[in-house]
Amino acid sequence: MSTVSASSSREHRVTARSLQRRKRRGEPFSMLTAYDFPFARIFDQSGVDVLLVGDSLGNTVQGQDNTLPVTLDEVVYHTRMVARATRRALVVGDMPFGSYQVSAEDAVRSAIRLVKEGGAHAVKLEGGRSAEAAIERISAADIPVMGHVGLTPQSIHAMGGYRVQGRSDAGRDRVLADALAVEAAGAFAVVLEGMPADLAREITGRLAIPTIGIGAGVGCDAQVLVMHDLLGLSDWTPSFAKQYANLGAVASKAVRTYVDEVVHRKFPGDEHSYR
Repeated sequence: MSTVSASSSREHRVTARSLQRRKRRGEPFSMLTAYDFPFARIFDQSGVDVLLVGDSLGNTVQGQDNTLPVTLDEVVYHTRMVARATRRALVVGDMPFGSYQVSAEDAVRSAIRLVKEGGAHAVKLEGGRSAEAAIERISAADIPVMGHVGLTPQSIHAMGGYRVQGRSDAGRDRVLADALAVEAAGAFAVVLEGMPADLAREITGRLAIPTIGIGAGVGCDAQVLVMHDLLGLSDWTPSFAKQYANLGAVASKAVRTYVDEVVHRKFPGDEHSYR
């Protein structure tokens, strides 16, 4: 009987179903945002399980104040680059504001574009009970759907800003009901953002599908961070995020050195010139 080595088994593509099996086994997994080919390739080769092409690109890549201006065309464009770079990670395309709120039919059309044109393996959308119909219709089209409840950035105006959700009794009941609705509608996983850790832990225990925390404590089945926060590429890092490197400082030093060498005619040298 042949055996499969640990190294080769790690090369198998992560899927929605394999993540659900990991929850049942109690094995945490990682998710990270990605928006282009070079970083997606690095993250994929480094063992990140899920790459989310988030509408956070509005803040991190476009310099917008929030995610609302991001279009479906833009997410498709970035998803295509990320999908092209990955060999193992599950690629999830984020559905931006306006791509699924009007009708369930619109939601299916948007999800299909992310899969057909962007190469996504799954899609993510925000909302609990309000998103049930969209989740059901997309799932019926055989496209895996990741939900997102709690602090939902596309609802920034309705929430009055980026506010932690579920601190009051009524708020806890609402977030829990939203998470249960997402699961019942057919989502394979759900992001829990910006909520008390004990609430996230309770939701994780109540759901059969994996929970992915961001600002929701360690009790979730998985964790997600925005790559710019993790790598030190943002001007500001939220309190729930951890900066694992400061690439911004490294890049700044490199560019300053380059400018200095150009000004003082140190670059290019003979070794950088053709003969």
